[in-house]
Amino acid sequence: MAERDAASYAAELNERGYCIVRGAVTGGLVETLRGELQPRMDVTPMCDGDFYGRRTKRVGGLLKRAPHASDFIAHRLVLDIVDAILAPHCDRWMLNLTQAIEIHPGQFEQFPHRDQDLWRGNPGKAEYLVNVMWPFTDYTRENGATLVWPGSHRVDPGAQIPDGMPDFDSAIAAEMAPGDVLLFLGSTLHGGGANRTNAVRSGMIVSYCLGWLLPYENPWLTYPPEIARHFSPELAALVGYQQHRPNLGNVDGRCPSLLLRGELQEFGAAADNLTAEQSAGLAAYVGAMTQQAAA
Repeated sequence: MAERDAASYAAELNERGYCIVRGAVTGGLVETLRGELQPRMDVTPMCDGDFYGRRTKRVGGLLKRAPHASDFIAHRLVLDIVDAILAPHCDRWMLNLTQAIEIHPGQFEQFPHRDQDLWRGNPGKAEYLVNVMWPFTDYTRENGATLVWPGSHRVDPGAQIPDGMPDFDSAIAAEMAPGDVLLFLGSTLHGGGANRTNAVRSGMIVSYCLGWLLPYENPWLTYPPEIARHFSPELAALVGYQQHRPNLGNVDGRCPSLLLRGELQEFGAAADNLTAEQSAGLAAYVGAMTQQAAA
């Protein structure tokens, strides 16, 4: 098991742009999850696109495909680390992506990129997401371990990669064993490594983003109410069945979690969902207006 607390890992993540937790779960649990996903991976074709990788397979929506995916996606230490990074910038954060990935022999290095570029925000002012990579097989430099550029989140995080061959020599390969987990920031330059072996490199990427962003994976279509109602309340909130104050993500002015309990009334009243600061300011305003009306 991991020997450090969430605050220690979060500090390293902020300083270096990435960190690795050794022994976060057992190898047996990893093998169980891989076994649940493998039949789907076997019939999935290679990706169609140079960014995803034409010698790479990707499968999303893992919470509906593998019973044990939630053990990783809702891993307590990982969630605490993510909270330390994202909570200062939002009211609530949510699941952005779940994706099983196989890098097959012959796949060259992925184009280096920053995942925060999914959104047209103001780079360098806030972290938009945290990525979490769980290996199913050993990750080595030879078989395509994720490449990470240390400190790249602090060197003009809004910069684009110039034309020409990237400087792969300045990247580190996140070498890990099943049970370890890599976390890196959305502002950290990274990419899948090249697989120069004869075996498949297999793993899972999970990411979490600020709750006021549109996530990479459409959570409400991926996990509609008939699926999400079987999740725990925490997991359902993580995939989007919650409101982000003030009032974002509502259904007829109410929290979408009511859909999972059959409590969303056809003619229900819209209800405020505000931050404590907003509620206090509104209460003062309403109090003053009430006194004025009574005078």
